[in-house]
Amino acid sequence: MNSQPTIALVATGGTIAGRSTSAIDTSGYVAGSIPAGELVDAVPQLAALARIRMEQLCNIDSKDMTPEIWLRLAHRTRALLADPHIDGVVITHGTDTMEETATVLDLVHDSAKPVVLTGSMRPATALAADGPMNLFDAVATAANPASKTRGVMLVFAESIFPGRGLRKRHSSRLDAFSAVGAPLGRTRPRVHYYHPASARSDPAPLPPSDTRLPRVDILYVAAGSAPALADAAVADGARGLVLALPGNGSVPDAWLGTITRMVAGGVPVVRASRCGEGTVSAREVDRQTGCWPGGVLSPAAARVALMLGLSVQGARDSAALSDFISRAGSPEHG
Repeated sequence: MNSQPTIALVATGGTIAGRSTSAIDTSGYVAGSIPAGELVDAVPQLAALARIRMEQLCNIDSKDMTPEIWLRLAHRTRALLADPHIDGVVITHGTDTMEETATVLDLVHDSAKPVVLTGSMRPATALAADGPMNLFDAVATAANPASKTRGVMLVFAESIFPGRGLRKRHSSRLDAFSAVGAPLGRTRPRVHYYHPASARSDPAPLPPSDTRLPRVDILYVAAGSAPALADAAVADGARGLVLALPGNGSVPDAWLGTITRMVAGGVPVVRASRCGEGTVSAREVDRQTGCWPGGVLSPAAARVALMLGLSVQGARDSAALSDFISRAGSPEHG
């Protein structure tokens, strides 16, 4: 009897599935060109780690990821995790929107089995492609018993990161990602974690796959940015706002009245930081205006959390929505 774990691999495209006409071209490629079967065939060493069950959910450049695909992926992942014959799930994904997909998957994660995302910074056809090693490490992590109860993770450039608090911090380097705090662990010389798994809070309800998530807009607030941007976004249909603010989510005085009015009118506002690292903690401005700090979440990830929170809690239940955003952005990552 084969005692190997079984890992489901769900491919969504990205640079890891990219193809170029030249092996030395690492930028002029077409993402989402190579099917899941070719990705697995390129790493025969996976057979020593686990039995692989692969499927193609989509094959796109992750800049074209949508909330509709998030929900399809979340439902498919949940179904795979519910299969007693599956020990974990690996998802290949483009790096540009990795933190958003990881956030929504982690918020609704309801299994002790791990979900591991991975991708690459170079296309599969590159002379020194990083995708094959990242894929090997992702499967090794998903197959490792120590990965249980850790929720959704990203494995990239030999590091293991939590699904929440991710940042893509570089546009081209192979070690493109970081997370609030430190990585959870490393994959070399073997998969190992720095700390035991911590307790996780209850998952958020998963909306039906055909749900249209409420629209939330991100507004980048620079020196002198006009608060009228918020009015324009809401007038155009935004149900919530995330402000990418300076420093620790510092709100310019000129924005205080607009934010207060937005929140009083039923439009939730989350403060996030436009900095690449760090958190946004609670401050007096939250009590003053009614907005909420985004915690470990980047502006893009805070948008995901607010979209999901509005879908499952609704803007009218302000206390429940506030609690949801607080837990989503907590440094304990759920």
